[in-house]
Amino acid sequence: MSNAVPDTERAWTVGTAPGIFPSIGHPIALLRRPLDFLNSLPARGDLVEIRLGPLRAWMACHPEVAHQVLMDTRTFDKGGPLYNRLRPLMGNGLVTCRQDAHRRQRRLLQPDFRPSRVADHADMMRREAEVACREWRAGGEVDVSAVTLALTTRVMNHVLFSDSLGGAAAAEVGERLAVIVRGLFVRTAVPVDAPFRVPTPANRRYRHAVDRVHTIVDEVVARRRRGGPDGDRDDVLGTLLSAAREGSSGVTEQEVHDQLVTLLLTGAESTALCLASALDLLARHPEAERRLHAEVDAVTADQPRPGPDELPYTRSVVAETLRHRPPGWLFTRITTQETTLAGQRLPRGTTVLYSPYLLHHDPASFPDPERFLPERWLPGATADPRGAMLPFAAGSRKCLGDTFAVAETTLALATIAGRWRLRHLPGYAERLRPAATLGPRSLVMTSEPRVHAPEGTAPPARSLALRATTAARAQDPRTAGDNGVDDA
Repeated sequence: MSNAVPDTERAWTVGTAPGIFPSIGHPIALLRRPLDFLNSLPARGDLVEIRLGPLRAWMACHPEVAHQVLMDTRTFDKGGPLYNRLRPLMGNGLVTCRQDAHRRQRRLLQPDFRPSRVADHADMMRREAEVACREWRAGGEVDVSAVTLALTTRVMNHVLFSDSLGGAAAAEVGERLAVIVRGLFVRTAVPVDAPFRVPTPANRRYRHAVDRVHTIVDEVVARRRRGGPDGDRDDVLGTLLSAAREGSSGVTEQEVHDQLVTLLLTGAESTALCLASALDLLARHPEAERRLHAEVDAVTADQPRPGPDELPYTRSVVAETLRHRPPGWLFTRITTQETTLAGQRLPRGTTVLYSPYLLHHDPASFPDPERFLPERWLPGATADPRGAMLPFAAGSRKCLGDTFAVAETTLALATIAGRWRLRHLPGYAERLRPAATLGPRSLVMTSEPRVHAPEGTAPPARSLALRATTAARAQDPRTAGDNGVDDA
């Protein structure tokens, strides 16, 4: 029998998604209009059956059902189409490993991403954001998608490799990463391998991009190894090499490689998309932009280099961006034994999906979900009574870098907003096409230098800082759904 968390007494509803094509299932709907398809599912039930080709899968459409999946990691382990496609790319790293290997891996890497360690990187994050917008010109066009990915790749280069990746290699990683994420979603929605073995130009580009990322990481590791123990630095690569030399930790050379590839790809891509989405959404919502500018101007007048907790409204913008457009928008799990979910008996090996995008856009959890309202997350607001906010998952497999990502995005957004206002090009229309992650991938905007508000028109810096103290953990998307086990 399963040791899953028992269902509550409520009467769950179980349904089937409409529009099944014979022998194909729902991949056409997922590929053509994935977000609309997801948003249609809660009306069908709390747990909804979908078909991925011949594969029968179940989508968790209620927050409690999603939490049961996320909190019982031994019954609902990492697996299914998404992770089957990610493992050839990331190997057996922290994101893709099975539950029996996860605790050891997380304990090893956790110290590099604790809040105190994140605070040590704050100046570096601000500095890289300053570099990102240093060459902008009034009225000039800015490739926001490229700029944000280059920024987050440089940040991860510092954290993982102490900048030893090199500028050219870091730029190439960003380019290859864009190819990889475009190809991953198609490989997830189409659960058969045959189409991807054909040497089409797209398949060749994907394989070449994967090979190059692996090669670049191997070259960095080899250079560090040649330096011996005395060449170790205070970075993630140093942590991994030290553990591998000890022998008793169980870290192999392959795991060193897999962890670095995993953290490089997930750390750069997801944060870049969140930052680009925030800049895009602020340009569409002038009142939210005005409030953010007022906070940044007031706080930096008193504290030139504020931390993320001193910027409560900016953090709320990041939180609402994560709700509105979670970069990680669709995930799969696989049952390791027979179990019951929302009253539905599931045999061993069943694929279960959950979607932060679906949960974040359900009006039962977030009224008027299509509106961008950072005020949902300010101190005193009760934005998420049902626990539906899951941008970083929950439980023992909650994202290791959640605090890091929120801090990086908050500081980068404040740094850019203190200097520039970004505007959409004439005729621009939003075209969100999810890949392995969700966010704008070809966003070009024009830059306008900021004219700071006259003294007295912005909220007092001291009151903002005081509010930040009380807001540090309140309505924080980093802790939404957390199980309180910091090093699980």
